[in-house]
Amino acid sequence: MLTALRKGSLWVWLSALIWGLGNLIRRQFVKGTLFLAAEAGVVLFTIQSGLYNLDKLTTLGTVAQQKVWNDEKSIFEYVDGDRSLNILLYGIITVAIVVFGLLLLRASVKSAYSAEQSWKKYGRAPTFEQDIKALLDERLQFSLLSLPILGVIAFILLPLIFMSSMAFTNYSVLDSKLVLFDWVGFKNFARTLSMNGSLGSTFWSVLGWTLVWALAATFSNYILGMLLALFINWKEIRLKKFWRFTFVLTVAVPHFVTLLIMRQMLQPNGAINVLLQNMGWIKEPLPFFTDTMWARITVILINIWVGVPYTLLQTTGILQSIPQELYESARVDGANPFVTFFKITLPYMLFVTTPYLITSFTGNINNFNVIYLTSTGLPRAVGSTAGDTDLLITWLYKLTIDNQYYDVGAVIGIMTFITLSIASLLTFRFSGSYRNEEGFR
Repeated sequence: MLTALRKGSLWVWLSALIWGLGNLIRRQFVKGTLFLAAEAGVVLFTIQSGLYNLDKLTTLGTVAQQKVWNDEKSIFEYVDGDRSLNILLYGIITVAIVVFGLLLLRASVKSAYSAEQSWKKYGRAPTFEQDIKALLDERLQFSLLSLPILGVIAFILLPLIFMSSMAFTNYSVLDSKLVLFDWVGFKNFARTLSMNGSLGSTFWSVLGWTLVWALAATFSNYILGMLLALFINWKEIRLKKFWRFTFVLTVAVPHFVTLLIMRQMLQPNGAINVLLQNMGWIKEPLPFFTDTMWARITVILINIWVGVPYTLLQTTGILQSIPQELYESARVDGANPFVTFFKITLPYMLFVTTPYLITSFTGNINNFNVIYLTSTGLPRAVGSTAGDTDLLITWLYKLTIDNQYYDVGAVIGIMTFITLSIASLLTFRFSGSYRNEEGFR
């Protein structure tokens, strides 16, 4: 755009004020009319709603709901005031439209400059039909990507900005800030990250257990699934297809069904405790979900049960792709199975499956189902919003749905994203898959 303004004529400059003017001068009537109509729409929206929305966005509203006495009806009537949530939503949409308008302004200037250069060189500017053909030929990538990009912006980016912006407000059930709330800056982040308050201590405790859980759940499934795949692929093992079918059968059962059944079986009066008591092995029910250590080990074991078959499927194909010449050379050199596993199998697997491990780690940090459908976060101290087995994602759910602490919930969501981003980027950056891409080719 700067190049167009620096090298363009007066018509290019005027195209920044009257969109499409440069195209109309160069007889690109359809394109110029479209730019002009877009500017009219943006200006009309700005006058009718945009300026009001931006002004309200700075305060999120100041007029509270009022109760007014109606003499005719002899009752109190409620007069609706400002609704901060709507103001925040409309304000963000307005900002997005303003940004879109600036992009259209830039496109108008560049289009006017391009038409001017074509006019100087060929004595004419491309027609609308030629522009359409270009979008279906040499500029096809723009045509194919425009709709998906707009979808991502409308259905992913803007909702993320809207939800994240709540972290900078006091939108919460506390002090009745559910209808009319204010901007508070980074106050919620300070409360969450502080070690002194109850909220901060809860956050660091839940974050620590979330990372422990993610590491334990990821590598337990990975190692056990890989060992199971190695065992089934062993030459001496018969009925390989049957064993694969047996273990993969658990994948066919919906996870939520398996998890709810596990939850019922591990209750104090569940099938497992009753069976062990009837056999005389225990006198009292085992505290699967009432003791912190028991509960954490229990959810990890349940995750192994539902997760190992997926790893089995992932690693079976990779194991079969490892060149057998490597194993034969190792055996000739006198290497035993343990040496070949740690020197050949494991390095090859880690090299190929590092992206899968990162995805699994991310999924386990956000593994809502296994925790919420089994332990529901229990055990939990009295007065605490988080249990000892709660992850950040389940705590976030309880903060927002159960307790209506939307401001703190937004902070937890942002912190979860930051944690995942840092862990994933660092892991992949220093992995062999990134640093030594040609290593196993």
